[in-house]
Amino acid sequence: MRFLLAPARALLLSLALSGPALAQVPLNPKPPAAAPADTTRHQYEIPGAGLVAGPASGRQPFFQSKGFRAAVVPAVLIGYGAYTFNGGGFYTNQDARRDIQRVFPNTRTRVDDVLAFAPYVELGAVTLFGVETRNDRVNTLLIIAKGQAIMLASTFAVKYISRETRPDGSDNLSFPSGHTAQAFLAASIVHTELRDKSQWYGVGAYALATSVGVLRMVNDKHWQSDVVAGAGFGILSAHLAYLTHRHRWGRAAHGVGVMPSYYGGAPGICLSWRG
Repeated sequence: MRFLLAPARALLLSLALSGPALAQVPLNPKPPAAAPADTTRHQYEIPGAGLVAGPASGRQPFFQSKGFRAAVVPAVLIGYGAYTFNGGGFYTNQDARRDIQRVFPNTRTRVDDVLAFAPYVELGAVTLFGVETRNDRVNTLLIIAKGQAIMLASTFAVKYISRETRPDGSDNLSFPSGHTAQAFLAASIVHTELRDKSQWYGVGAYALATSVGVLRMVNDKHWQSDVVAGAGFGILSAHLAYLTHRHRWGRAAHGVGVMPSYYGGAPGICLSWRG
């Protein structure tokens, strides 16, 4: 009997000692919480690119930058005009002139002089009917003035450098077409100001601009290279006007301001910062 009680007493003693440890083990243990997903990596991921641009880079790819998107279409148009400038390309200036003169023989009109500014008339008309533009009227007028200055300076500079003779032989200021550049400048501004309301405003403006380019060739005033390059110069002038329009008239400016000062009898420079 004594030998039987000894093993039982030892078993009870071992259960008593292991009781607190067993009580700490839950009957239905929960799985460990999953580590939070690494969202930092996806925060800087460029959709569709398959690459991650880390915080240290902070730069968009060049082909997605505003400058590239603003220059790619004008560069193609101006490049094509320059390539066909002296009879280059599979469809030369002479080929285009021959076909146009065959369809419109001895046709002369002054409609293109008016249609070059027609997109501005469209912009003013829809504004009078209450359609809100992207910018207010003052800033829109400033953009138009800046675009006009860029377009006139660039086109006339190239005209006097290239010295290309017009098809009718009237002068040597054929390349690029100033009328076409004027029309596409106005059409680009109309498209930018009203595209949030309807894309059809831009479609109508570009249709008017295209008709100006066609009429310049029908009137035998320009080669096809002049017209295509003129469209590029007009679109580029509008894009540059918007890209450089940093300070909004009538709104608080941001950044560093520099102005001359006069303090204590001595001239100097005053720096200011507006955030």
